[in-house]
Formats: sequence, C-alpha cells, structure tokens
Amino acid sequence: MSGTRWVLTLTCPDQPGIVHAVAAFLLEHDCTIVESQQFIEREAGKFFMRVEFEALDPHTTVDHLRADFTGVPERFSMEWRLTDGSRPQRVLIMVSRFGHCLNDLLFRAHNGALNADVAAVVSNHADLRYLAETYGIPYHHVPVTPETRPAAEKELFGLVEDLEVDLVVLARYMQILSPELCKKLEGRAINIHHSMLPSFKGARPYYQAHAKGVKLVGATAHYVTPDLDEGPIIEQEVARIDHSMTAAEATTLGRDVECLALSRAVRWHCENRVLLHGKRTVVFR
Repeated sequence: MSGTRWVLTLTCPDQPGIVHAVAAFLLEHDCTIVESQQFIEREAGKFFMRVEFEALDPHTTVDHLRADFTGVPERFSMEWRLTDGSRPQRVLIMVSRFGHCLNDLLFRAHNGALNADVAAVVSNHADLRYLAETYGIPYHHVPVTPETRPAAEKELFGLVEDLEVDLVVLARYMQILSPELCKKLEGRAINIHHSMLPSFKGARPYYQAHAKGVKLVGATAHYVTPDLDEGPIIEQEVARIDHSMTAAEATTLGRDVECLALSRAVRWHCENRVLLHGKRTVVFR
C-alpha cells in the first residue's frame, strides 16, 4: 500500500445509493476502506459520512481522486472534502496569560497524540514565551488595545496566511475577535471556555462558583463565530466538586476539564471527524 491515508467527508440530502456509490468509486480506484462512519439526521433529511481509506497504487494522488470523484457529488448534491489524512494539520495557538491549555496542546502535539504541527503561538502578552520556546515553537507577541485591535488582527491573519495555517485554536485567549475576523476563520477556529456562563462572568469564575456551592464545573469547546461563545459545539466535559474542595482545588479541576475538552476538539478536527450542521456539529469519534 502507498502508506497514505485519505479522508473523505460528505454531507448531502438523504437518499438511496450514497454508500454504494462511494464504495464503488473506491473499489474502481483500487482503494481499501480503513474506517467508515455515517449518520442520518432524519428531521432535516441529511446524510453525513466519513470514510478513511488507503490506495493500493502508490502513484495515486489526491488531485487524481478529486478529479475522478466529481461525478458522484453532482449526482447526490453533495458538499464534500477529500484530504490527506496522513498530513498533520498546521495549527496556530492563541493564548493570553493562562498557560494550562497551551501546555497541554504543545505536549500532545509533541508526543504525537494530535495530528497537528504547531506552526506558531500568538499572544497579547509575553508571559508564556518560555513555554513555546521549550518546544521550539515561534512565539509572536501581538499586544491588543482598543486602538490597536484592527492592526493586531491584520497581523494575526497575515500569520495565518503566511504560515499556511489550517486551524486556529484560542487556548484561553482573553480577547474578543471582530466579526470580520470570525468570518474569515469560519469553520477553522476553535475556542474553549468554562461552562458556567452566563452565571459567573469576569475574573475568577471558579472562585465565584465555589462561593455559590456549585457542584459541577465544566468546559465547552466550540467553533468561533461572531456570536460570542455561541458557535457550534464540538465537545463538552464536566467534573463534580463538593464541599470538601477549596476554591483553588475547584479551579485546578476546572482547568483540567478545559484541557480535556479542548484537546479532544482539536484532535477530532485535525482528523477530519467534525462536520458542521448549521449551529450543530456531527462528530465521528
């Protein structure tokens, strides 16, 4: 086999023959299916599919497959993507002063747990430069004020283009992106936040929750949209707390939960397992 794994994802109106057409195409092109998942959203009448496959012919290219596949999408009115699943996605991580999610993602990318190549870290503060440099990752300090925000966002998007970034991860980046930048990054920017909004806003939310006797802490990883913290959810995680825990212990637990939810969302996105469905997602784990 060629050793290259391709990933085909598609969405279309549900109708007979979709799976057969995809399988027949792969058979005709001497490809073997490694993993296949599908889902029908019956209320909307939508069909979702993810197929991971390998080519038996080492000379098979993604351009060749894409060109030959076009007849199938035309027949079924598909939205589809065919990508090289063996190529790590280029990721840019944005962070402010809390380093737990950044540290977790850098470690997972370094040890191969993520199908990701971290191209750079961008921050509005210089505090975490040492952490990025520990992994040999370029660190860009881009200060943000109300007056400099347009220039800062222009610099940020310039990095996304110059570094050929596939995914931007807001790993506790404590700045709101403009609606214009959110649109440019639509479907390829992921944010993480604690799930206690809107009850506990502002500074030290876990301390606020602890003072109120909250029994669950949680985190939500979602795609970035102009609607603040309301983009399509990819993953959520929760953990229980009780009266015996201090506010500091609840905060530590909450940050662990943030790391878990974000790393799963990034991993699934980088493995092309997430399909957008309006304000929702279909995640083929």
